[in-house]
Amino acid sequence: MMMRRFLLWWDVRRLAVALLFVGLFAMAIRAPADTDTWWHLQAGRWTVDQARVLQTDYFSHTRYGSPWVNHSWLSQVLMYLLFEHFSYAGLGLWMGAVIVVSFALVYPQMEGDPFTRAFILVIAAATSSVIWVARPQLLSFLLTAAVAYVLYLYKWRRVNRLWLLPPIMVLWVNLHAGYALGYMLLVAFVAGEVVNHVLAWLAPDEAALDAPRCPPVSWRRLAWVVGFALLSLLLLVINPNTTRMWVYYLDTVSVGVLQDFIQEWQSPNFHPLYAQPFIWVLLATLGAMGLSGRRVDGTDLATLAMFSYAALMAGRNLGPFALVAAPVLSRHVAAALKRWGISRRPRPPGSARSRMVLGGINLALLAIAILLALLKVWSPLGAAFNEQLQRESLPAGAVEWIQENRPAGRMFNHYNWGGYLIWRLWPDYLVFVDGRTDLYGDQVLRDYLEIQRGGPQALALLDHYDVYFVLTPTGDGLCTLLSCQQDWTVAYRDEMATIWVRNGEDVTEKETGDETDRSDHSIGHRHPAVAHLRTAAGQVL
Repeated sequence: MMMRRFLLWWDVRRLAVALLFVGLFAMAIRAPADTDTWWHLQAGRWTVDQARVLQTDYFSHTRYGSPWVNHSWLSQVLMYLLFEHFSYAGLGLWMGAVIVVSFALVYPQMEGDPFTRAFILVIAAATSSVIWVARPQLLSFLLTAAVAYVLYLYKWRRVNRLWLLPPIMVLWVNLHAGYALGYMLLVAFVAGEVVNHVLAWLAPDEAALDAPRCPPVSWRRLAWVVGFALLSLLLLVINPNTTRMWVYYLDTVSVGVLQDFIQEWQSPNFHPLYAQPFIWVLLATLGAMGLSGRRVDGTDLATLAMFSYAALMAGRNLGPFALVAAPVLSRHVAAALKRWGISRRPRPPGSARSRMVLGGINLALLAIAILLALLKVWSPLGAAFNEQLQRESLPAGAVEWIQENRPAGRMFNHYNWGGYLIWRLWPDYLVFVDGRTDLYGDQVLRDYLEIQRGGPQALALLDHYDVYFVLTPTGDGLCTLLSCQQDWTVAYRDEMATIWVRNGEDVTEKETGDETDRSDHSIGHRHPAVAHLRTAAGQVL
């Protein structure tokens, strides 16, 4: 009897929704290819091992001992525990779950039939997929969808869940510094509703189009939004960095090297096909607004404008844009289809027997889709696949050489490899630089760039930082420069990376006999050459 009822209920519209989320899950499962993942994992391991939040840099010799605003500490702990207990499968399934839940919060904000919604969400997913990486910023993606959903309920469904905003923001500020996206949503909401009041933007002909009427949020109800937003802002101090997080986001974006050289902080390059879905969604939304015959809601307009601007300024904001643009696009597409008389209408139900047969076919199609999704995600979840990928994209061979031969002294490394080196070599070796751009600041990063490109000051800077061996991509500008120097020798080379060591320096680890330099100091065993880093860092632990 229960199966019969289920088959009668399981129609093609519900199949479309199920296929949508199965497909999104399959899209989201991928190998953790971003090297920043690795320093996050190491920081999470440190926090778990030491039972306290890591707030000092122990991973680099250029900033060793300096205070570090570790805004993602809770995400790092979560990621490390998943990786520790479930390996690559833990990270992969976590990514898939976060993406599916994010879009599950977006789906009810949309209008139109399931087929239209599914099509729009697929394009939105393609837009946001450029930021689907195993990093804490993925939780900012989820919480952006959560705040948008709370505001949607308040405006469009008159369901008050504003009390969720303070705990969401407190959780967010401990997971990732992207909490600023939540305040962008709140500012857009308030500004848009003010526009709705002042300009009376709800059109009288919406009723004729049978479009849902949504009058402006009353001034009293809008004051509640402002009040909860201010309360959430005050509660941001509930984190290990306390009041520092009120302005931390501004401090990060003020690092000039971010916009100049870090790809995710630059304006997107729309020539590759993978970046072009943003253009499709933006133009489709603007076009639908003009053709739907439905007046644009002020909050929709303000939200779309703010997040479009943010996405055009930095590629890392393409994901949040997709989350907020999809509901706006769906509202106007649904209105346009209804206006043109081509919206899908449910077919009259057939006989119970035919509906059961169709339900069985739909169930079989879902089973096939799930099987195909499992086949697709099987490889990225396996250790062998991930380790092979690392050998193809990261200096795994060079790292093994370092572990075996133990070169002495400080290391210079490529920026993109810093996180991986922290995971594989710390605490025996400290990196020159890694993805924590807010920690290094403009000066260290510009020195790094000068060295990496083999600029006029490169050799002097290597001396300044007392670098004894260099790990750099084979054939790059730094390789060309060092090949012309008599005091530098190739110690290891493969297609991916080259290790250069100073002539006259013992390639193997030097024993100092100073047991004090090997003491724990809460960071574990260190390479002997790290002993003199304390003075260079300017702060003794």
